[in-house]
Amino acid sequence: MFWTRMKPYRGRLLLAMLSGILLTAAFPKIDQGWIAWFALVPLLLALRTTGGRAGFWLGMAAGMVHYLGLIYWTAYTMHLYGRLPWIQSVLVLLLFAAVLSLFLGGFAVLVGTLAYRPAHLVLVAPAAWVLIEWLRSWILTGFPWELLGYSQYDHLWVIQPADLFGVFGISGLIVLFNAVLTLALLYWAEKPWQRHGVPRGMVVIGGLLVAGLLVGTAAYGLFRIRHIDARIAEAEYADVAVVQGNIDQAQKWDASFQVLTTAKYKELSAAAAGGGAQLVIWPETATPFYLFHDKVLTQMVVQGIQDIGADFIVGSPNVDLGGKAPVYYNSAYLIGADGQVGGKYDKVHLVPFGEYVPMKRWLPFLGKMVAQVGDFQAGRQGSTLQWRQHPVGMLICYEAIFPELARDMACNGAQLLVNITNDAWFGRTSAAYQHFSMAVFRSVENRRFLARAANTGISGFVDPNGRILAATDLYKDAALTARVHFLSQTTLYSRWGDYPLVLAVLTTLGGFAAARLKRSRHRESRPPGL
Repeated sequence: MFWTRMKPYRGRLLLAMLSGILLTAAFPKIDQGWIAWFALVPLLLALRTTGGRAGFWLGMAAGMVHYLGLIYWTAYTMHLYGRLPWIQSVLVLLLFAAVLSLFLGGFAVLVGTLAYRPAHLVLVAPAAWVLIEWLRSWILTGFPWELLGYSQYDHLWVIQPADLFGVFGISGLIVLFNAVLTLALLYWAEKPWQRHGVPRGMVVIGGLLVAGLLVGTAAYGLFRIRHIDARIAEAEYADVAVVQGNIDQAQKWDASFQVLTTAKYKELSAAAAGGGAQLVIWPETATPFYLFHDKVLTQMVVQGIQDIGADFIVGSPNVDLGGKAPVYYNSAYLIGADGQVGGKYDKVHLVPFGEYVPMKRWLPFLGKMVAQVGDFQAGRQGSTLQWRQHPVGMLICYEAIFPELARDMACNGAQLLVNITNDAWFGRTSAAYQHFSMAVFRSVENRRFLARAANTGISGFVDPNGRILAATDLYKDAALTARVHFLSQTTLYSRWGDYPLVLAVLTTLGGFAAARLKRSRHRESRPPGL
């Protein structure tokens, strides 16, 4: 009996789960970004006769399928490096996916509640999606991993408006396309949306709107690419190298490998400097010791820099022993060719359970994955390193997925963005590819070159238009050199960030919510039988 009553709902549930599969396919490693333009259609079709409460569970179903496929690698990392048993690792993954799925559930509730006519879907769906992505980027310290717009990282003409609206703007455009396509399918199949037929005129207007926005996006993209290329040609430049030491995470903190690790980085760096590199960049925590505290190994690094004769940015853990208790930082040092420290950047946005343990009292069994150090402290947001009159904005590890950090640095004068990371935690899973894809947007949003040094990959360079100029393979010893140009103008997105778009979204959804409330009150006030 229960199964019979559930039969109509089963079809909608399968449609929602199909959307989850398609969403995952749009991101690396599958990396079929074009799928994003119709990935939400099955979910929207499932919501066409569903109210807010039932819609929530459909959104949750889509989210669970999507996030289990997208971030499955967290279980691998927790088991291998966090030393959690597989069962606990999988349970934490399920919990993590369920929390992220709440946002997709919220999207479904907003659509099912506010878009009660076909025309409303065109505005409500993209506005609701942008809102839930924005909320996901800061609630509980934020986890804006692979927002929908990131799926287009390798489609240059699509991502150029990121210097106006950021990644959220690209996400909104994709969802708008999905909404109009959904209405077109309903019109073709002669099916209603929320008990209202889909007018032909609505489909035509929606199609013209999407076509106009896509043509406008393409035109803006082509214009900006040419304009930025012209500015690049006139800008000052330098030859910069990124070094990929390819140090196994299991050996990284083993004292017996410290000298070999340091020697390997020196050898790769010497080859890069011999090829003309003026600035050599090592990855996050490239020195598996506390630089300037371990005297012997520090001297080995400094002497190597002096012998090579180039300037260096070196990722290293750092400890301040000046207070009552040691204070730890995840840092990047700028060291000149003379061996003198020219500046230091301390990581601002720390990784939960990797660099500090949130809610220790309630989650004591999780501990930290980096057992060799104490809890890290955060540095000062927006600070830059000064290299030869060129401010450099540092992004350590997953700081590259937070647009506001790169924006603050650009507004603080950064003319080059540098992302150093240790993605060895991810093994050969899709995470390293996903991490690199998001870094591309920081270049476009702020119109800056980005140099990326990763311990095991992916290292590379991205130009201000989002072109990937060079990229390494995973688990390869490598030293890449590229010519980077220093741009200084700030974009509209650098100055204003997400606030104009979020304000527009809140205004739109607020208007529909007010109209819905007024409609409900009107119904309640009517005499019975009318």
